[in-house]
Amino acid sequence: MGWIGETVDSIKSLQIRQVLTQAVSLGMIVTSALIIWKALMCVTGSESPVVVVLSGSMEPGFKRGDILFLHMSKDPIRAGEIVVFNVDGREIPIVHRVIKVSTSWTH
Repeated sequence: MGWIGETVDSIKSLQIRQVLTQAVSLGMIVTSALIIWKALMCVTGSESPVVVVLSGSMEPGFKRGDILFLHMSKDPIRAGEIVVFNVDGREIPIVHRVIKVSTSWTH
């Protein structure tokens, strides 16, 4: 029984090591993803530097499922550019192509 008991203890300690190794690996992956996300936020100046197109409204330019990398610009918006904006009360940002820029604004 001594040999079997030692083998069982050895397997238990090996399983504990594997679980700890997997937990540390998962933690490193999550931390790395957060660091990359924060770095992208700093580089692009955008709160959401990466978005996914959810509808077909931008076809044929962008298809559903396409990934867009965003950056903030201080330049004025021009016709033909792609803009992403948030609407109060909606969690998901809106992606649209600018058709026309109007200088007058009426409510």
